[in-house]
Amino acid sequence: MTAAPPDATAKSFTPRLLVCDLLYTGMGGAQSPGGVVVVGDTVAATGHPDALRASYPQATEETVGGIIAPPPVNAHTHLDMSAYAFQALPYFRWLPEIVVAQRGKRGVPGALAGADELARLGTGGVGDIVWSPDVMDALLAREDLGGVLYFEVLGAFPERAETTFAAMRERVEAWRRRERPGGPRIGLSPHTPYTVSHRLMKLVTDYAAGEGLPVQIHVAEHPSEPALFATGAGPLWEHRLPGFWPETFAEVIGRPPEPELTPVRYLDELGALAARPTLIHMVNVTQGDLVRVARAGCAVVSCPRSNHHLDCGTFPWAAVAAAGIEIALGTDSVASGESLDVREDVAFARRVYPDLDPRVLVRAAVKGGHRVLGGRVPVIRRGELWLESYRWS
Repeated sequence: MTAAPPDATAKSFTPRLLVCDLLYTGMGGAQSPGGVVVVGDTVAATGHPDALRASYPQATEETVGGIIAPPPVNAHTHLDMSAYAFQALPYFRWLPEIVVAQRGKRGVPGALAGADELARLGTGGVGDIVWSPDVMDALLAREDLGGVLYFEVLGAFPERAETTFAAMRERVEAWRRRERPGGPRIGLSPHTPYTVSHRLMKLVTDYAAGEGLPVQIHVAEHPSEPALFATGAGPLWEHRLPGFWPETFAEVIGRPPEPELTPVRYLDELGALAARPTLIHMVNVTQGDLVRVARAGCAVVSCPRSNHHLDCGTFPWAAVAAAGIEIALGTDSVASGESLDVREDVAFARRVYPDLDPRVLVRAAVKGGHRVLGGRVPVIRRGELWLESYRWS
């Protein structure tokens, strides 16, 4: 056996000190600046660059800048819309003019292309809203996709709730038998408080709570949604799809709209928050809403770029965090968020929240996402394998 040249052997085990602007190891809080010492392909130490320089004076130093952290989680997206063209429009127009108008592009090819993109990006997990059984079948077969596939439930007519629920339950129970270790789990997504009748919302969330299924619900995305619950009218109702809703909004929610009724209060009083759903968007909320969400133990996913493009407003990050609510990040669909790369939402959020510590955003993208999806947070620590995907830029 021929021995490796001494200089080559020495070089391969010479410590490398990678210095970055922000380090999040997956444990505790992030730090800025940070550093990682790598020997061969193994992490030897993490910490402040000054401390690492003192402990490893022989290390060759590389200023890599940017962020070093485990891969971020895309906690909310719609992979089956990955073939859509991006378009920024007010939300109540975006639904009929983009989502419905381009529905011919929605399906398995787009979902698989989106899954391929997540694999290329090295995404740490995904919370995907699945619109059709065909898409669910295709994504469940993926061996490189981890996280939760939330089957989307819609149905605004209360009298059809039991029939819709029975069909949903049959499908979900069949899909659950196909779950495998390391693969995606099955969840449920009653779409919104205004596109799912009060009867169907209660059936779905009670079932999910009883079965331990994860749930995501889009809530308070655009200002027109609270307006709808307060008045029963407004642009969201005016732009509704013909035949999709009953005659009045009161029939959908099973009670009259009233000035103090918000989407969150409605879900809470209906009992839907008892299933501890993850609430998506939560842009247009009151302090009372945040109290209800925190009391129920629900997490929230913010989609910064999508909210901006659809004129939804700005997610009240500081208020949500102050209420003790777990925050994660998602891209929403390519049609509203432009891409599936959560790193771009982190970068965008740094501009939206200039006074917010960027370490908080990175933690949300990593740990917040894994907590929402029920996954184990990967860590960068001594003895672990060093992966180049830990370098975000």
